[in-house]
Amino acid sequence: MRFTSIQTAQFRNLANSTIPVGRRQVLLVGENGQGKTNFLEALYVLCYGSSFRTQDFHDLVRIGETSFKLRGVFTDEQNLSHEISLLFKQGKRTIQIDGKTLTDRKQLIYTIPCIVFSHADITFVNGDPEDRRRFFDQTMSMYDSMFLDNLRRYKMLVKQRNQAIKDEKYDLISLYDLQLAKYGLAIQRARNQAVDEFNKIFPSLYRQVSGSDWNVTINYAPSWKECESEDQVIQYLESGLERDKVMQTTTSGVHRDRFLVKVDGKLLVDVGSTGQIRLASLLFRVAQMRFFQQKTGRKPLILLDDVLLELDYEKRARFLTVIDAYDQAFYTFLPEEQYFDTLQGHDAMVYHVKEGELKLHEEA
Repeated sequence: MRFTSIQTAQFRNLANSTIPVGRRQVLLVGENGQGKTNFLEALYVLCYGSSFRTQDFHDLVRIGETSFKLRGVFTDEQNLSHEISLLFKQGKRTIQIDGKTLTDRKQLIYTIPCIVFSHADITFVNGDPEDRRRFFDQTMSMYDSMFLDNLRRYKMLVKQRNQAIKDEKYDLISLYDLQLAKYGLAIQRARNQAVDEFNKIFPSLYRQVSGSDWNVTINYAPSWKECESEDQVIQYLESGLERDKVMQTTTSGVHRDRFLVKVDGKLLVDVGSTGQIRLASLLFRVAQMRFFQQKTGRKPLILLDDVLLELDYEKRARFLTVIDAYDQAFYTFLPEEQYFDTLQGHDAMVYHVKEGELKLHEEA
């Protein structure tokens, strides 16, 4: 699975053009602010119908314009060619695959699996609990459509229950609790299993790339940790209702779960240096790649946005040896960065990016 060409029109600062990208590795080289990350963002939008940088699609429209369009041609595992397009106009996004309009974005996310490495990933370690929940939910949603459906239903139920509390419609609470218990417990069980499997991948990755003997693991701490049945969850929710009324929100549930990154029982954020925390956040993504491949037998497309610059030479070299589980990779670099031989093989191409224009430099 890889893109062979990307067409952009009125997207961010990128020139209106069609860019061939049919190699396994595509390197984007340029100074900051020239459009490298914008091009990665365009790829991500085609894969997910959303951005990894903003929730407001109006931010993606070139200044002075009112709409944008992206089009990508890609080949699937059978080497058959397909076309995907996304039009954002008058506040509405329209997504098509091979000319057929999608009615649910879920239909898109299983078409081209994509993983992005960015500076914001450091929040997986030192950020709020919500950041780690989002990471694991995304990881599981990439291969498990039932988990994604349960998560969607659960979030909607929490929203409805919170509104009922605010409106003092307490007679509805028991109905919401019944459904929250069903979907929430399913999510909790799936998360628990996923963390167990993730911990079979992540610790050895960290030791291999860091060169240390630290045993970095993920601990899952569910909000309903004492509950194993739906009846127990319902009783737990009922016992906390008075607190929920005071707080005007649902104070327990899988939306309050925590994922803790630990080293021998201590939080990595408390004992690790900035470099160690940064490396762990990058390896979260590598583990996500391997986890996805183990679950599906497929390899994702990956986007690496200036993240290698923060690693020293030895760690960077070791890091590049462990990110092999991909079908296609897009890297961004500053001009002064040194390329590695592993990125300049026969299946690579290099673009120079300046003021939104991509110019092919060389094909090895």
